[in-house]
Amino acid sequence: MPFQTDADDTLLAKAIELRQAFHRDAVERDKAGGRPVDQIRLLKESGLASAQIPRDYGGRGASWLTILRIVREFARTDGSLAHLFGYHHLPLNHILFRGSTAQRQRWLTGSVAGNWIWSNSGNALSKTSTGKRSATGWIINGSRPFSSGSHVADYIQISWENADGARLTAAVPADRDGIVIENDWDGIGQRQTGSGTVRFVNLEIDDDELIGSPNLPLTPYSSLTSLLQQSVLLNVFVGSAQGILDEGRDYTTTSSRPWIYSGVERHIDDPWIKRQYGDLFVRTLAASELADKAARSLDAAYGEGPLLTAAGRGAAAIDIATANVYAGDVGLAVSSEVFEVMGARSATTENGFDRFWRNVRTHTLHNPAEYKKRTVGTWLLTGEFPVPAIYR
Repeated sequence: MPFQTDADDTLLAKAIELRQAFHRDAVERDKAGGRPVDQIRLLKESGLASAQIPRDYGGRGASWLTILRIVREFARTDGSLAHLFGYHHLPLNHILFRGSTAQRQRWLTGSVAGNWIWSNSGNALSKTSTGKRSATGWIINGSRPFSSGSHVADYIQISWENADGARLTAAVPADRDGIVIENDWDGIGQRQTGSGTVRFVNLEIDDDELIGSPNLPLTPYSSLTSLLQQSVLLNVFVGSAQGILDEGRDYTTTSSRPWIYSGVERHIDDPWIKRQYGDLFVRTLAASELADKAARSLDAAYGEGPLLTAAGRGAAAIDIATANVYAGDVGLAVSSEVFEVMGARSATTENGFDRFWRNVRTHTLHNPAEYKKRTVGTWLLTGEFPVPAIYR
């Protein structure tokens, strides 16, 4: 089978088992949207939710290469679950980057013990929640959009702006009074990610739940969160391309009929079909190799810890931007062009092949390739690395 995951890694082997379980009703769940309750339960039971947490806190200390390959594995059938699993790591690592010693001990060991799933409700581009001081902390009101995973989370990382415009972040249990999950996500893709609105109604936050401070300078190490986000998405794109190519090949070999003027009895004997599948495979394989290269660069930067330099961070940012651009282009192209070689009968809602294109299209719009290409081009021409910021 093409795109075989390294099955000798126990974590990846478990991911393959889960992907096969997720596949059984992936099409139906994509149509239904809502909450993937049973699938999140299986994810928790597998132990993969704590795989990347350092061993000092009870986790497995898995590399980003492994974690991102798991994201890719899930995306081969279900981009929503791939997204949820990948984004679960963002607040966990925000705690590692900016949390106190006590907070890391409290939340990371608690996450391992409780098999917690994390999400975030702190979209940086939407300053739509505010906080006021209380006797013991803060009172939060307002809302935040694009709160992916909030509908299945045990803990949520939330953000708001205080009176002077400073952005604050905290970690709170998802079932705390004052958190209202609107369940209003209606995207054309990623339908089970719960990426809609979370409202805060007099939500009480204690001071010891604040993660870091707006006065702490952003370091190359603590700015890696944006690269983690980009890494998750690019692997959703690659896994989606792999998945539709797997499913397309199976459909083509069992169900597609040759075109009436092709001169062949079997669709797979048509030279056009052979060439097209060869082209789709080559592009997808190239995207996979770039994704692995970017993941190894991320591991190298991450491994430097607080000693990470701006140059080290910048080199990883360029590798990840390059992989992200190509993965998005390939994900969109493969998930669309494969219909041409499957044939007219493949384009039905029953088959559900369209879910791959819709999932990739939904996320690539949030991260325009044009600006990634400019980032890479600027570095190539001037040697300047991108200034750490959201999406960079």
